[in-house]
Amino acid sequence: MIRVLFVCMGNICRSPMAQGVLERRLKEEQLEDQVEVDSAATHHYHAGEPPDRRGVAAARNRGIEIGGQRARPVRDNDFLEFDLILAMDVDNERSLRAICPPFYADRVRLVMDYAPGMREREVPDPYYVGGQGFEKVLDMLELCMEELVDELHDRLNDRGALA
Repeated sequence: MIRVLFVCMGNICRSPMAQGVLERRLKEEQLEDQVEVDSAATHHYHAGEPPDRRGVAAARNRGIEIGGQRARPVRDNDFLEFDLILAMDVDNERSLRAICPPFYADRVRLVMDYAPGMREREVPDPYYVGGQGFEKVLDMLELCMEELVDELHDRLNDRGALA
């Protein structure tokens, strides 16, 4: 089992959408039983809250259901339990690295590392932008997931988990 954690500031916009996009791709690739996905926040502001309704609606329009998720903060044991911890922006990556044990530092990356052809290195926070901001975030995340799924395939093959 490979475990992937997406992280943004509040865990109500970007990281829940990333979780939903990857879960859909995993289902399409028939990998949902071999890869576990979760999301978390670097701040505690929204702990226990559902994703932003605008993100839920934008995701639902693409056939992705994220309404059942609940925000949670990053926990110390996440660095041990997750194989990849993907931050939405440099500030969140910096926050993660500040609390990450050095032994697990290679697990922390930017999600945009999986979209090498794009100029943007960060997924912008759509919270204050509105509906089109959520659509742009979903577009960016869908691009990232192609390369991420390829890497997950490679990791599973290396572990002998795929036939």
